[in-house]
Amino acid sequence: MMIKQFFLGSILLFTCFFCVGQNIVQLEFDGKQNITISKHIYGHFAEHLGRCIYDGFYVGESNTTVPHTRGIRNDIVQALKKLQIPNLRWPGGCFADTYHWKDGIGTKGSRPTIVNNWWGGVTEDNSFGTHDFLDMCELLGAEPYLAGNVGSGEVQELADWVQYVNFSGKGPMSDLRKLNGRQDPWNVKYWGVGNEAWGCGGNMTAEYYSDIYRKYSTFMADWDNSGGLYRIASGASGDDYHWTETLMKKIPSGLMKGVALHHYAVIDWSKKGPSIDFTEEEYFRTMKSAWFMNELVEKHSAIMDKYDPKGKIDLVVDEWGGWYEVEAGTNPGFLYQQNTMRDAMIAGMTLNIFNNNARRVKMANLAQTINVLQAVILTEEEKMLLTPTYHVMEMYKVHQDAILIPLKLTSEDFTFKDERIPAVSVSASQNTGGQIHISLVNVDPTSTKKISVDMGQIKPKAIEGRILTAKKLRDYNSFQEPEKISPKRFTAAKLNQGKIEVEIPPFSVIVLNVN
Repeated sequence: MMIKQFFLGSILLFTCFFCVGQNIVQLEFDGKQNITISKHIYGHFAEHLGRCIYDGFYVGESNTTVPHTRGIRNDIVQALKKLQIPNLRWPGGCFADTYHWKDGIGTKGSRPTIVNNWWGGVTEDNSFGTHDFLDMCELLGAEPYLAGNVGSGEVQELADWVQYVNFSGKGPMSDLRKLNGRQDPWNVKYWGVGNEAWGCGGNMTAEYYSDIYRKYSTFMADWDNSGGLYRIASGASGDDYHWTETLMKKIPSGLMKGVALHHYAVIDWSKKGPSIDFTEEEYFRTMKSAWFMNELVEKHSAIMDKYDPKGKIDLVVDEWGGWYEVEAGTNPGFLYQQNTMRDAMIAGMTLNIFNNNARRVKMANLAQTINVLQAVILTEEEKMLLTPTYHVMEMYKVHQDAILIPLKLTSEDFTFKDERIPAVSVSASQNTGGQIHISLVNVDPTSTKKISVDMGQIKPKAIEGRILTAKKLRDYNSFQEPEKISPKRFTAAKLNQGKIEVEIPPFSVIVLNVN
């Protein structure tokens, strides 16, 4: 009798080993899911800010030290193509509402200079303009996303830009394009109608901007938008739900395909903290701010559902990422910061949020691509490195255009003093080949998390995966150690009676491929 009790107790102990901590994932897969995780959720952002464009993407046609194609760095093109970058937003940001596109066309010697008052007060020579950007997008295989000038520009200026890049027939703008060396139009689909209209885009009210938007978007296209422009309204900052409600209420759905949302993981705008030598409290506050994205997406989506129950208008989170104080000795207007495992946690958690809300979130843009904020690439003269954020996005590319698998998650908390957020973040999808991918994040900096994934109707046969982690939370890739952090093969996931059991080390991202 005692032997029998011991045997049963051992079974219970074994089966509950992965229940300790209550990190349980239940996939709700019935084969009838039809929500696609749009590849455009994995978009990027390139503003005329610091060293993102000049000395980032673009080194100039006369450069003899960095291999390039028409001034665009070849190593950056190769790296971004590996990410399968779906879209790229340009020229801003705040810069967009001071940018006049006609200054950036024609022979480079004839282009006027401009003072970038938003970012560092530097003088730019406009050598990187519309042709340079759109041709670069062709090199990348990415859809261009142009942000139109509504703040200081005029309606005709934006309407002319649309015709310049999209019109195939004979007309003043298409003739000018051909004169400047481009015969065929680029057929740009994605257009932002202003940027942060509540702030640097004009300090407008939601009501005023709604009327301005209706005017600009009307003259961008013909009566029935036969060109298929995807027009995106300048959306809310964080939890300004009144802004979203006003736009949804006042703008006809036929004039608007997307509503933007901006949110950064910031501790305190007046004291943002360092990018590397952050404290335990600063780490928690950053992750709490990053997790707030989940609430923002859900609440803005609920407002959109109220006015658009059929989901014809998309939520476009076209600025997100971590924001800290600039690195010592750099121009404070250039927003150059290092990229540690904390940034990998922000990226993994945020992309899981977007994936799980793919019914409404159809596009997003990490800020920014190179040398600015939560960059995926840093450069130093001829050198280039890939950041931990880059590696997370490369691991997660398996979710692009895959079918979302809904799930229920029970997670332990990551606590600091009397505050808490979920320690574990998960999303899952199935690609066209039938493979299941599960992305798992543990943001707890000190505790391994045991997770049990109930696969439901799915009968897994084999598992393989990759993990991104490091020895220390504050580790980063430098030009002295450019590959200090990179994905490694992960073999510790185990199958047990239809469940996948995984131990995720502290501050780690894992992506599993389930066959």
